[in-house]
Amino acid sequence: QVQLVESGGGAVQAGDSLRLSCAASGRTFSRYAMGWFRQAPGKEREFVAAISWSESITYYADFVKGRFTISRDNAKNTVYLQMKSLKTEDTAVYYCAATGTNVLRRAENYDYWGQGTQVTVSS
Repeated sequence: QVQLVESGGGAVQAGDSLRLSCAASGRTFSRYAMGWFRQAPGKEREFVAAISWSESITYYADFVKGRFTISRDNAKNTVYLQMKSLKTEDTAVYYCAATGTNVLRRAENYDYWGQGTQVTVSS
């Protein structure tokens, strides 16, 4: 019922900034909390950031605190992940996801997923 499409990935140098976008369609976007996850080759999918649907409360993984900012624009049905000071270890496929729950750090609670967008950071 909800379709998510990520965009904005690419290849950048360490220290650069990049903004990812996730466009949603289908059910009312504002009903869902939104999260960003990432998965590097050979590693498990991990939580990056999330934003609630009620108060726009944000949550971040420790490894991105102070560098990444999640935001949402309900009028545009879009969630963003602004990334700055990118590191090589940020290289991964980034996925956006939607959940109707309040447990935002766990992937199993998300009902809808995008196809992912590749972010590659080189030194």
